[in-house]
Amino acid sequence: MQLVETLTVEGVGAVRLGHERRGGVDYLFLGLADFDRPGLYHADDVRRFSRFGCAVVPVLQSLGVQPRLLHGHDWHSGLVVAHAQLSGWPTVFTVHNLQYQGRWPLYEAAEWMALPGWALGPDGVEFHGEANLLKSGLMFADRVTTVSPTYAQEITTPEYGEGLEGVLQRLEREGRLHGILNGLDLERWNPRRDAYVMNYSGLRGKSGNRRRLRAEFGFDRAPILGTVSRLADQKGMDLLLRALPELVALECRHLGRRRPRTGSCLCRLGIPSPGGLQRWPGRGLAHRIYAGADMFAMPSRFEPCGLSQMIALRYGTLPLVRETGGLVDTVPSSIGFTFGEATSEALLSSANEAWRPARIGLSGNAGCAKGWRWISAGTPRHGPMRHYMRMCWLDAADLFGWL
Repeated sequence: MQLVETLTVEGVGAVRLGHERRGGVDYLFLGLADFDRPGLYHADDVRRFSRFGCAVVPVLQSLGVQPRLLHGHDWHSGLVVAHAQLSGWPTVFTVHNLQYQGRWPLYEAAEWMALPGWALGPDGVEFHGEANLLKSGLMFADRVTTVSPTYAQEITTPEYGEGLEGVLQRLEREGRLHGILNGLDLERWNPRRDAYVMNYSGLRGKSGNRRRLRAEFGFDRAPILGTVSRLADQKGMDLLLRALPELVALECRHLGRRRPRTGSCLCRLGIPSPGGLQRWPGRGLAHRIYAGADMFAMPSRFEPCGLSQMIALRYGTLPLVRETGGLVDTVPSSIGFTFGEATSEALLSSANEAWRPARIGLSGNAGCAKGWRWISAGTPRHGPMRHYMRMCWLDAADLFGWL
């Protein structure tokens, strides 16, 4: 990246500009002193991203850039969308996870936002006496998207709306709320060319990766249920933990970052090796779990989209998922296994159902052949969801042209 110049933006101060051109695309980077510190997350993030939000539009205007469309993502860009809309620029705002909203007491945050007085009220960023940067994006954007069609429906309800369901219901009535499924980079996640696994294009190659994973952890021939996940409440790890004493006999292997509460639960369970939790040791093991496991668990309480279940399908591993959000949109009943209630009992019931085809596959029969052919060919699901089922990010990008 080349440092181009330093501009002074009123109310923000010095803003460094960097530029890089790659693949025919120009990338512009803004550097503020607020971000000159190690680490990603800090207690003053709302202030930092408010200042960033105030800098973007003036910088682009000073460069003579008139965007055909400004596309913001999550609360960090909510104020960018507001200032762009107030400048007459068309905008799209994408919500990846409604739970994270960027909130701060309004009496302090108002000084950072450089918004007109009316925009600081209920028709703008105000939310129960606080500034809410996610709400800023929702209120000012021409179109709002989420990362799956089902999640777009769910967030209009009190159960999933995180207090913003009223705003989202209004957007839905106005035809401004859309769900566009996330997609994979099919070249990065390609079992035929993946450097971390034994390359394969069929069930025989899948068996080789299963044997390799089993040997790596000393498993016997029982089916392997894998998980690659943040150990967060959203991901339903507590459901998996409660089911773990029964699942561990079936060689359940978990890969993720340990949260204190989750880690202490595992310690109290006293789970012996080879079952239990494997802390994040690098990307290679995640790839080997996707390739070598028989089933892949995602018991999420809510899931805006989820990519792990798509990766599992790409590698011929049967998903075991809760019926929520993008998991509904990507796991057909003809391939995976689903459960409705967010309970360990429902998870165990679905897991017991899943063991049967897994054992058939282990015996040498093509119990998963139908599913393998479906995902390898990228065959769209029939009916109105057919456009969403290719699971490629290029197809997801094309769908934005329909807005």
